[in-house]
Amino acid sequence: MVMRKVGKYEIGRTIGEGTFAKVKFAQNTETGESVAMKVLNKETILKHKMVDQIKREISIMKLVRHPNVVRLHEVLASRTKIYIILEFVTGGELFDKIVDQGRLTEIESRKYFQQLIDAVDYCHSKGVYHRDLKASLSTRAFLPENLLLDSQGNLKISDFGLSALPQQEDGLLHTTCGTPNYVAPEVLDNNGYDGAAADIWSCGVILYVLMAGFLPFDEVDLVTLYRKIHEAEFLCPSWFSPGARSLISRILDPNPQTRIQMFGIRKDDWFKRNYVPVRLADDEDGTLDDIEAVFDDSEDQFVKEQRDINEGPSMMNAFELITLSQGLNLSALFDRRQDLVKRQTRFISKCPAKELLARMEDTAKSMGYKVYKRGYKMRFEGLTAGRTGQLAVAVEVFEVAPSLYMVEVRKAVGDTLEYHKFYKSFCTNLRDTVWKSAGDANEQSSQLLRGASSGVL
Repeated sequence: MVMRKVGKYEIGRTIGEGTFAKVKFAQNTETGESVAMKVLNKETILKHKMVDQIKREISIMKLVRHPNVVRLHEVLASRTKIYIILEFVTGGELFDKIVDQGRLTEIESRKYFQQLIDAVDYCHSKGVYHRDLKASLSTRAFLPENLLLDSQGNLKISDFGLSALPQQEDGLLHTTCGTPNYVAPEVLDNNGYDGAAADIWSCGVILYVLMAGFLPFDEVDLVTLYRKIHEAEFLCPSWFSPGARSLISRILDPNPQTRIQMFGIRKDDWFKRNYVPVRLADDEDGTLDDIEAVFDDSEDQFVKEQRDINEGPSMMNAFELITLSQGLNLSALFDRRQDLVKRQTRFISKCPAKELLARMEDTAKSMGYKVYKRGYKMRFEGLTAGRTGQLAVAVEVFEVAPSLYMVEVRKAVGDTLEYHKFYKSFCTNLRDTVWKSAGDANEQSSQLLRGASSGVL
């Protein structure tokens, strides 16, 4: 078991992974609060000349204090790492809600759209333009997700890595970025664009996806996709109300000069229906002095790191186990529908941990993957490149009770549809040894819940 602490934070499992950072679950040992800890390697940042980008991301998140934006608590640094401490959002991804339901009702879609507009408008008031808002999937691959839900079902915008503050003399942004299906036509032209108008377009695409369950612009080849975006060539499904159709058509106007603006959206009758204004807290001290300190090599600025290493898989305590569930229903821990494969999936096993690792290693190798091991963590890497590069899958074994283990499997890099196929085949090969039926999962989840409630775990 590896128990690691960074300052006052006890670090748990990995809950997300990108090219340049990992996101860990962590707990503030002084307050008991759960947080998400984004961990970046200083050497990697310097190598890829990302210092300015990281400083910008931290600066923006410190500027933006809104109920519908993931909150930045603090930033820490060690000799080799940077730790960005963020609000831990427990309600999952808005994307998963769309997948589960196919599409959302108009009432529910409007609520999320109202919260989205509130948050984006607030960001614009601070001179911040997100540029990479997105909510769902194309027909070919899942998109990186940055619209989350809290425990009360409220929207939270995350991931400001592509955000920008206008720095050009003309007040325009000049970097083409974002996910093609969601970006405004003027962004694709690479002639400079207004960040606020571009974000409004993306919000319109998101509203369409919430209500339709699919994208308004989605083609196999980019040439056709870009043409349809430039011409705003889309159709609203029959179930869209006239009010929703009207607003979406005014948002998805290919001309940014005539596209509806934020004040126009707020005045729209469809938007105003059942609207609950957000309550903003008083702005806190927005000093950015500590951002420079993160990149300071002075020893007195470094946070203390501790690592205790023992044999055996990491023990997941009751608090962390409960945060994985929806409410206190721990059946959400165990994926009963294999046709709905998320980017992070879990299963349980009573197989001894070392034997479990060996079986998964053999299975991955038999499927043509290279296996890397470190303790009770593994990484499977494909030997050939897929559509978006080589698929890599991260696997970790946790002990949740004596002789009961949880295996967490997640896509590290690569195409999600390829991960989907990998996961189904992986579980099929392991079915006779470690995969539990729905009934077993429900029974064991009930046992775990009783143990967690009584402090046994």
